[in-house]
Amino acid sequence: MTKGDQGPARHERPVIDEAALAAARGADRLLEAAHMGGATTWEEYLSPVPGQLRDAGVGELRKVALRARAAYGPRASIRDALPAELTEPFLADLDSLLKALARDLMER
Repeated sequence: MTKGDQGPARHERPVIDEAALAAARGADRLLEAAHMGGATTWEEYLSPVPGQLRDAGVGELRKVALRARAAYGPRASIRDALPAELTEPFLADLDSLLKALARDLMER
């Protein structure tokens, strides 16, 4: 994939960038809770997420957010292993990011 295929630079989309950074901070908190609580499955699942949310280009962020959101699945859910005061804000942050990405796509 060439740079042109990735869409605009993140600094050109400050709403998306801030939403992604907010989600990254939430992912950091969940990752720490998973580590401290011995939830190794979720620690492994979440370990790449904060960095991806910080570093992915605009064109890649939807994929990253959807993969992170999949942690709230019907069979195995992050909600079952980690505190709601961390899981629910992270979900809201991911949804905000996805909405910002959708708005941006419609405006182009």
